[in-house]
Amino acid sequence: MKNIFSQLSEKFNLSHNADTSAILLCAGESTRFSGGRSSKQMASVLGKAVIARTIEAFEESPSIKEIVLVVKKEETDDYNKLICNSVYKKISCIVVGGDTRQISAMRGFKHISEKSKLVAIHDGARCLVTPEIIEAVISEARSNGAASSANKVTDTVKIVDDDKNISRTVSRENMWTVQTPQVFEHQLYRNCIENAKEKGIGATDDCMLAEAYGQKVKLVETGRENIKITYKEDILLAEAIIKARGDK
Repeated sequence: MKNIFSQLSEKFNLSHNADTSAILLCAGESTRFSGGRSSKQMASVLGKAVIARTIEAFEESPSIKEIVLVVKKEETDDYNKLICNSVYKKISCIVVGGDTRQISAMRGFKHISEKSKLVAIHDGARCLVTPEIIEAVISEARSNGAASSANKVTDTVKIVDDDKNISRTVSRENMWTVQTPQVFEHQLYRNCIENAKEKGIGATDDCMLAEAYGQKVKLVETGRENIKITYKEDILLAEAIIKARGDK
């Protein structure tokens, strides 16, 4: 049976034009991971930092021309050391993030190349992303203006009241969980940001900005392996997935 990465490579006409800027968001507080005491991006997964694995996937993606890292101010030195001790070629700058994900993404966007046709926003802690996933989402964004990595919901979904009693069951037929990368045409994303500023829209992901602007976002099914490191136990899951893939 073909794995999800082989299927993605066959389904999408993966371009090799380096026309996309990537913004990796690493400025979160890691509250659920360590109570904010340590950064999940710097946590080790099989001897390699979470963010290092994420960067490597974007470095290996042919469509990515540059990488902008958005980090916490107090961790800037850690990222500078990481870059100095590596062979990364696409990192263009390190930007200090803001108090929210939305502000951090906007700050990163200010530093991407004006020549980029597309921008890909990705969670730095989503370290199991692959070049195949990145390229598949970029390919769909080229055709539709906006696209996101996603996965179909397989669990039964319940709506509950304030006391956690079930109020109703929601049909999962058209329900998806949205992941990253989320990719947008350069000018479209700029328009989405400006629209959000004008209307005071707050968003927990960039697809919401596009939705508020009236832009349809195409979802690309990229499987269940593209997890985000959120809790300590996610490290064990990530390591198991990497071993199963046969990666280093």
